[in-house]
Amino acid sequence: KKLKADLGKKPVTNESITEACWATLNSGNVIPGFGHAVLRKTDPRYMCQREFALKKMPDDEMFKLVSTLYEVVPGVLTQTGKVKNPWPNVDAHSGVLLQYYGFTEAEYYTVLFGVSRAMGVLSSLVIDRVLGLPLERPKSMTTEWIRKQF
Repeated sequence: KKLKADLGKKPVTNESITEACWATLNSGNVIPGFGHAVLRKTDPRYMCQREFALKKMPDDEMFKLVSTLYEVVPGVLTQTGKVKNPWPNVDAHSGVLLQYYGFTEAEYYTVLFGVSRAMGVLSSLVIDRVLGLPLERPKSMTTEWIRKQF
């Protein structure tokens, strides 16, 4: 929404988006929704959302804006020479889908993300208990592995 407001009455074109991106970067800000701490390519979750939007809402104005960002921003970020991953992450697209389907309270998007993450972890834990599997901890090590290392 902020970018749309910044563009004002300018049409959404590759040129107007490039100009807006450079204005954002030159003001010391980042372009939200681009880059990822781990991935070095387009976030697969972004691509799933993009494919869904192409089928369900191809003529939506905000989706067209996101599509133009997808085309333009990686090139702009690459030109800075400072960015390891100029590709969009899931945050670059999710808000547009949520807005389109009527979930307009942006301050709850993080809550929605957290709840969905918790449900995924919880379902994994339930299955583990049903199957009688031991508790799992990321990067946990056995005593035998530690003995072999030292």
